[in-house]
Amino acid sequence: MDDRNERITAALGEVGPRLKRIRAQRDISLAELAGATGISKSTLSRLETGQRKPNLELLLPLAHVYGVPLDELVGAPEVGDPRVRLKAHQVHGRTVIPLTRQPGAVQVWKIVIPTTKNKVELKTHEGYEWLYVISGKLRIVIGDHDLVLGPSEVAEFDTRVPHWFGTTGEAPCEVLSVLGRQGERMHVRARPKGRGGDGD
Repeated sequence: MDDRNERITAALGEVGPRLKRIRAQRDISLAELAGATGISKSTLSRLETGQRKPNLELLLPLAHVYGVPLDELVGAPEVGDPRVRLKAHQVHGRTVIPLTRQPGAVQVWKIVIPTTKNKVELKTHEGYEWLYVISGKLRIVIGDHDLVLGPSEVAEFDTRVPHWFGTTGEAPCEVLSVLGRQGERMHVRARPKGRGGDGD
């Protein structure tokens, strides 16, 4: 039990430096991060220096802003069947990282699309997809609509409609893809105060 507690303490001690390293890689200032997460600049600073213990209330907004899984922020060990790993793989020149371990109707991926401007080739399949742009610019064609989305913008669509997405050719793009294979849609049950809309 003592050994387990020591491992947990050691893992928590690495969270701060890891958060600081990720922020530096994203080239985000503490002030900018505070504005994006709603967490005070002083709290973020104390979290990065280890003076503040990490908790879900702090880590969830950070994971959202950084566009990384929560376990990546805390350095959680891999669990489950050791023969099954969620490894990145290449699909048509794109890096696809599965973020869901369990098989099911809804699957989530992080997709990194290189700068290369690819030919628009529309496709259709069963399901309903939700795309969230983490970084870069995403060009998405859905039926007769041809749009360019930037960071934090979202597109959702019925995948039975002919569609395609890729970069604008200016820079790489990172997106989160949530696909309901049987047409399942997301339902927003809670939202920040002051925001309208019905969640669709």
